[in-house]
Amino acid sequence: MIKPETLDALKHALGPRGWSEDPHELAPHTRDWRGRWQGETPILLKPAASAEVSEIMKICAAANVAVTPQGGNTGLVGGSIPNGEVLISLSRMRTIRETDPANDSITVEAGCILETVQQAAADHDRLFPLSLGSQGSASIGGLISTNAGGVHVLRYGMMRDLVLGIEAVLPDGRIWNGLRGLRKDNSGYDLKQLFIGAEGTLGIVTAATLKLFPRPAETTVAFAGISSPAAAVELLGMAKTASGGALSALELIPRNALDLVLEHIPNTRDPLAEAHPWYALIEIGAGRIGEGRAAMEATLEHALEAGLVADAMIAESDAQAQALWQLREPIAEAEKAHGKAAKHDVSIPVSRIAAFIEEATNASRRLVANAEVIAFGHVGDGNVHFNVAHRDAGAEDDFLEACEPATTAIYDLVQSYGGSIAAEHGVGTLKAGDLAERRPLDVEMMRTVKTALDPKGLMNPRVLIPPR
Repeated sequence: MIKPETLDALKHALGPRGWSEDPHELAPHTRDWRGRWQGETPILLKPAASAEVSEIMKICAAANVAVTPQGGNTGLVGGSIPNGEVLISLSRMRTIRETDPANDSITVEAGCILETVQQAAADHDRLFPLSLGSQGSASIGGLISTNAGGVHVLRYGMMRDLVLGIEAVLPDGRIWNGLRGLRKDNSGYDLKQLFIGAEGTLGIVTAATLKLFPRPAETTVAFAGISSPAAAVELLGMAKTASGGALSALELIPRNALDLVLEHIPNTRDPLAEAHPWYALIEIGAGRIGEGRAAMEATLEHALEAGLVADAMIAESDAQAQALWQLREPIAEAEKAHGKAAKHDVSIPVSRIAAFIEEATNASRRLVANAEVIAFGHVGDGNVHFNVAHRDAGAEDDFLEACEPATTAIYDLVQSYGGSIAAEHGVGTLKAGDLAERRPLDVEMMRTVKTALDPKGLMNPRVLIPPR
């Protein structure tokens, strides 16, 4: 229980705009987007600068008060939902500190929304390539803390690959300034990497210097009907070869996911004349006008001749391209409208995706009555969102409980295929126990690092590293 004098000190440090105890304001911060976790906090803190985050941590460290940092609260594994801890929202820290086109970098505060950063880069004829469904609300601090992925990992890498430098507040309140816009810096340990993917367990990311890239002169998007995940993997190889490395994305979509999008997402339509069991959404970004289109046409022509593609269409405008992406990006939203489902964000070696999906689907159907498997994701980087839904709409928590044997079987398969049970969403509280069970030495090593930086265990307890 936090002492009144500690609350008073926090309120004084931040001023009247920097905190709230209003239940209505706290409510959206204490419940996750999926509606799976309901948390609680004695106070919501809203710092406007790194110095204020520092003051918060100094006060909390002195009083032994635990904290939960929160970005846009778009996480999917319970990592930003407080369980009695002081809740720190970075939403007021939205300054773009510097854009440096010559260095291909941009320095932004942690509360900046991803879409805002993308636009700021575009304003300087540059590209910040991270792209995902929640980009209108996800914040940079949260994306760094979860090492977010998205649809362009194939070409540009994970968030970890897009960060040049970080500013972070340590558990004792000290500010570490690692905002270096350098590609080469062999000054010992790469300390910024400790905070990327740490889910707020080692400190609070308050700002970052991010990599920018030249904007493609032409972006070509196509939608193809295919027979299987195996066909998608073969198509991936063809597209890589034809584009000379300019392939930005290749997404796998099953027919049942497309049906949910068409049912629940307004202004969507099936772009092909006939239904197909699976689809591939392909994007090529080229440096010269015409090259992307030519590479896409060559890929699809080869795939049609090989029998990998049954039908396809290439977007003829930006509006058509956006409409095709609108069939992929809101799949999670459409699933949510259908009902609760057991979600598994896993990664598998690309060459083994098809075998994994087949084996995991058979196991899920065997273990869960009325199971409807919805398996989609990023073929280019091996990330499969393997979700087990109910055939009928309206499933609730009892269905999630019924899926627990399937989750164990799916994770067993992931491990046998040399994969990971946490691909791009993070570990949070959802997978902390599973991770400790399956990778005990990994977790023990992480616990050693955490003990060194956060000896009092104040930073996001329960997340990533379960209590002993």
